[in-house]
Amino acid sequence: MDSPNSFEPDWLSPPGETIRDLIDERRLTLAEFARQIGCSSKDATELLRGRASVTPEIAQKLATVLGSSPRFWLARESQYRADMVRLRDTPDSPEAQSWLDELPTRDMVEFGWVPPPSGSSRRTPHFLKFFDVAGVNEWRMKYRQIFTLAALRTSPSFVSRPGAVSAWLRQGEIRGVSIDCEPWNAQRLRGAIPDLRRLTRMKDPRKFLPELTQRCAACGVAVAIVRAPAGCRASGATRFISPDRALLLLSFRYLSDDQFWFTFFHELGHLLLHGETELFLEDLDASSDRYEKEANSFAESQIIPTEFRKELDEIRIDMRTLVRFAHKVGVSAGLVVGQLQHNGRIPQRYFNGLKVRYDWSTIDNG
Repeated sequence: MDSPNSFEPDWLSPPGETIRDLIDERRLTLAEFARQIGCSSKDATELLRGRASVTPEIAQKLATVLGSSPRFWLARESQYRADMVRLRDTPDSPEAQSWLDELPTRDMVEFGWVPPPSGSSRRTPHFLKFFDVAGVNEWRMKYRQIFTLAALRTSPSFVSRPGAVSAWLRQGEIRGVSIDCEPWNAQRLRGAIPDLRRLTRMKDPRKFLPELTQRCAACGVAVAIVRAPAGCRASGATRFISPDRALLLLSFRYLSDDQFWFTFFHELGHLLLHGETELFLEDLDASSDRYEKEANSFAESQIIPTEFRKELDEIRIDMRTLVRFAHKVGVSAGLVVGQLQHNGRIPQRYFNGLKVRYDWSTIDNG
């Protein structure tokens, strides 16, 4: 069949969705597909996302590699662009104004993510520009995975504010793109873990965050610290923002070293164990998902390596032994306290004074 169905949906479906389905059906990697149509992986990614247009030249290559005809691919592109125009929201539309209520607009302005309104100027264009979308429908399409993840959570407060999560993720993406990174290298990242673990002994974020960012960037990982706005319960997230760059986003939500570093190593686990196609988002709800359990186990094994686990389990309520053990392992005492509390070896109220507490004035990295 050489032309897409002619109907007027109330959503956007870029040609990239059809392309991705056919790539998966043929079991092609993104790099293989890009090579076959004669473009870079970055350009192929833009095509899949609907950011790059299907030109006559591209249509011919798609027909050769994936099937159908150039006419089909050009019609698919034409329909998508027509739908964008048809569904594009005007800044003054009721839907656009209602959309602002879904966003943590006050915090977004206070944190400097969008400029404050001046006089009678309309606010909507500033927020659309922040998300890099033409209208609300495009925003919902761009962040539909957030709505799916939110629907899987049990917390009503999480479900009700996916807009806040999308704002936090977008600011992380903006930060991540600005960081100078080497190409993604999983092997190099695994090799850097011992040095990353030693950073846990540094108490001042102003000292360890630049080194953490630099070491991860050398492995293709952009580490961004973004304060969570109202309505966003996330402590960490990971996703690939390009084929050769991963974003590791942290919120410093709990302002303590044990929580921060556990989240960091948990997110590293997602990057190293679970591939390059998914968004992983951590919030307060404990998840039984296999991926989350695997990332938790990875974090535990990196904070306290396997060869020290038996010795950890033998520690009881003895501060001196605990501090000596932390020094031996090469991590902060606060991380050991957090592990012992989490495993039920000591009560939650014990040894919290060994944890390092942070303040936002020493944290924000950009």
